[in-house]
Amino acid sequence: MRRIRKAKIVATLGPASADVATIESLFDAGADVFRLNFSHGKHEDHQARVATIRDIEQRRGRPIAILLDLQGPKLRIGTFEQGAIVLATDDTFTLDLDQHVAGSHARVALPHPEIFAALTPGADLLLDDGRIRLKVLECSPSHAVTQVVAGGTLSDRKGVNVPGVVLPLSALTEKDHRDLTFGLTLDIDWIALSFVQRAEDIHQIKEIVQGRAGIVAKLEKPSAVQGLESIVEAADAIMVARGDLGVEMPAEQVPSIQKRIVRECRRAGKPVIVATQMLESMVQAPVPTRAEASDVATAIYDGADAVMLSAESAAGAYPIEAVRMMNNIILQTEADPYYRQALANSHTAPRAEAADAIGFAVSEIVGVLQLRATVAYTSSGYSALRLARERPAAPIIGITPRLATSRQLSLVWGVHAVLSHEVSSVLEMSELACETVLKEGFGTSGDMVVISAGVPFSVSGTTNLLKISQLP
Repeated sequence: MRRIRKAKIVATLGPASADVATIESLFDAGADVFRLNFSHGKHEDHQARVATIRDIEQRRGRPIAILLDLQGPKLRIGTFEQGAIVLATDDTFTLDLDQHVAGSHARVALPHPEIFAALTPGADLLLDDGRIRLKVLECSPSHAVTQVVAGGTLSDRKGVNVPGVVLPLSALTEKDHRDLTFGLTLDIDWIALSFVQRAEDIHQIKEIVQGRAGIVAKLEKPSAVQGLESIVEAADAIMVARGDLGVEMPAEQVPSIQKRIVRECRRAGKPVIVATQMLESMVQAPVPTRAEASDVATAIYDGADAVMLSAESAAGAYPIEAVRMMNNIILQTEADPYYRQALANSHTAPRAEAADAIGFAVSEIVGVLQLRATVAYTSSGYSALRLARERPAAPIIGITPRLATSRQLSLVWGVHAVLSHEVSSVLEMSELACETVLKEGFGTSGDMVVISAGVPFSVSGTTNLLKISQLP
């Protein structure tokens, strides 16, 4: 099976997509990566879904990537004596550490000393996904007196956001450590880290993972946007988590921030996923709104590697239809003549190193010779990543002897990953490349293909070879 489109689809699994038939139908509809959301579900549920995906992968002969999404810190208030209160604008409301006393119209517990440690007078506190906004009047290490700026009904255990403040919290909670330890026993390829505030959060999880999976940094906090370049440099891939960004930042800023993140990832050659509410109405309806279709298309025009479905495929009434619709939107967008122009307009200069120079040259050769396919022979995935950075007009066949690499490349723009044996010479590499292009249906006898690789073979990060070959 081969995909015609270049951008990839990430589909979240959940109650609506837990059985074997549905997961296989999601793959057939266009899902390239399956996301396991560890905010929900038991370990045995996720383990069963991994086994199902790997069985489908083996039967279909196509590598499939699995993304484990860690929950991260969840900051919540305590409970109220009556279950809920109503806060009016200009009310005074206190938050403190006392969890033994139920909340009232005057106060509620906030069992997170890290928040109080970071607060200063004038800081904002957002409750219930930003529906209620408080302004800090005075604070101490154990309490904060606030004024209600935007009121409403507030009920038990609603979430808390502290925009514009770097909290002294690790991105990995005790639950995350347990989930990560378990997840690393499974056959997963990517790990998404929530609550990323700085590059150090990425370094911390990489020390634990030790290369057993790629790390996706979820950008959902303003502090992460402020440290964007260092986080992109530290991570293996990036997710634009627009839902949480839209809580802590004005909604009107999110589109430009999304474009900035995608542009920075493309500059660095790191895969980027645009996520959250892309086809939200399809949780309940069989078709999306026109605005949602336009939203998906915008991410594709910008050159995002992947777009993601969350509740649409995990808990919605139309999970298969949602994936199929996203697939169709991508195909339609990539068929637009303006699409190639948009990619060219947003292209940035390659770095002054061999891998980038070869990737740039391959892309130019494709344009000059109107080639139907390129081949990146790669052990670690580096050659394919550097070529994908250039967004060539022809598909990239990523040939690798490593199963883990072939699966990870399922997330990368334009790459059709193929598992192969190890090669030992340029001649063998060229013959394998031509044979694979023919077998996978990307070319016919007499076509020309351009190949990139690294010599010596099987050594990561050594892209230094470019070869043009003719299919027999």
